[in-house]
Amino acid sequence: MFTCGNKKFIGNMVDMIRRFSYTRVRVEKFTRNRISNFSKTGHVLQQGSQETAILVRPQMRRLQSSAMTFWRARFSVLIASLLCALITLAALPHSAEARYASIVMDSRTGEVLYSRNADDLLYPASLTKIMTLYMTFDALERGKLRLSQKLPVSARAAGQAPTKLGLRKGESISVQDAMFGLITKSANDAATVLAEAMAQSEMEFARMMTAKARSLGMNRTTFRNASGLPNRHQKSTARDMAILGAAMIHDFPQYYHYMSLEEFDYKGTAFKNHNNLLGKYNGADGIKTGYIRASGFNLVASAKRGGNRLIGVVFGGRTAKTRDTHMASLLDRGFERIEAIYPTTVPTPFDKPLRIALGTPHETDTEIEVAATTQVPLPVQSQTSDNASRIYRISDVNRSSVSVTRGSTPADDNSGFEMDKAANARWAIQIGAYSHKTTAQDQINKAAAQSGGILEGRRINIEKAISDGKPFYRAQVIGFDETEARKACSSLAAQRVSCFVVAPDLRLPSYIAQKNNS
Repeated sequence: MFTCGNKKFIGNMVDMIRRFSYTRVRVEKFTRNRISNFSKTGHVLQQGSQETAILVRPQMRRLQSSAMTFWRARFSVLIASLLCALITLAALPHSAEARYASIVMDSRTGEVLYSRNADDLLYPASLTKIMTLYMTFDALERGKLRLSQKLPVSARAAGQAPTKLGLRKGESISVQDAMFGLITKSANDAATVLAEAMAQSEMEFARMMTAKARSLGMNRTTFRNASGLPNRHQKSTARDMAILGAAMIHDFPQYYHYMSLEEFDYKGTAFKNHNNLLGKYNGADGIKTGYIRASGFNLVASAKRGGNRLIGVVFGGRTAKTRDTHMASLLDRGFERIEAIYPTTVPTPFDKPLRIALGTPHETDTEIEVAATTQVPLPVQSQTSDNASRIYRISDVNRSSVSVTRGSTPADDNSGFEMDKAANARWAIQIGAYSHKTTAQDQINKAAAQSGGILEGRRINIEKAISDGKPFYRAQVIGFDETEARKACSSLAAQRVSCFVVAPDLRLPSYIAQKNNS
């Protein structure tokens, strides 16, 4: 194996070049030898015009030949070096392929539908700003920032490299405008402004970003700035960025809709969103693009169709157009697969779906209607009557951001229902969400028939919720401990029945991260 540092290889390369380029020099040297022989012996067999000229001006010709030899030698070394570099580059893997990675994930469950090089450490570029926005949304939710709050522009912020809004030192910008600048223009100066508002310096903010990444389960990500500008130590993976995208959606549904902003007007200038899938790809509603030369064209995208939402990540696109086309293809394949696995007929709320059914306790005691259910062996369907429902008060069920009405599936008075008071039996499994109550019941019965007896004797809960003004019904089986719930879902998944575990204190992004890192 040769290398550019191999002296023998360089010597052979130079010698080869000299064989082609030194022909005239060798002829001249041969001629001078003949003239030297003439001066000693007085004999010469042939004396052409060139030899005569050399005899007349021997010293001048000797100097010219020496100079030409010097520069030609240098030229041969240069050519050898260039050839060596070209051969070495040809022997290396293609740079675009080396930085390519992708993943498609179900945002509800963390199930990976497709991945390639998903754990390779790569440059996130402006995908870094997703974490900057996540931290901003968190500060807004905790009251540390306000949308209308004016933030000062420092010299460091004003001096950031493009792309940027063109902020000047000493002026101010509102939190909302800075956010919109990140989302649309991917403004590096606005990113620094937000970072300095939440920490003493951008460097300190980057450490906070990395700590937050770890808490979300992004175990291979390290941030060094708030913008994604080049830094050789700032690395992430496609899988980690998918986890971050899911966290953004599920933790901050009240702010996530900003990510679909297609155009932002700032001081008379309209900035269009770099995410070209918005308005063009069916269901696309965010999230963020990124580009530096070392990374290629990156994209984290989210799209929702019916009850399914997918997170797609692409690193290392050759151009923005080919990246977008590739992302659309990956999402299409993902939706085809997920629709076959989870044939839901209505949208499931994107905000914290795993928290809705059985969540962490309230700070206040809230009356929630809970379905009275039968404790008869499944799949026997209980007889229902609208006048026979029982309502129970439970104070430790998480308040949902969607309108939830439990108890929409009444049970027979003779059902023998008993509240399960065991602390470790508050886990549940969810089969799906459906537009009709009867469909939800039928799907539970169907799942029970394929469960191999695991759901025998379990209690059911058909939960009504409202999304976008339309009702839908979650089909749940409740009263498990964690081990039983996971075992039940694994068994159903083996039968190709949709299922995910609902925990009483489950935080969705952490669940997704744990699932992907296990």
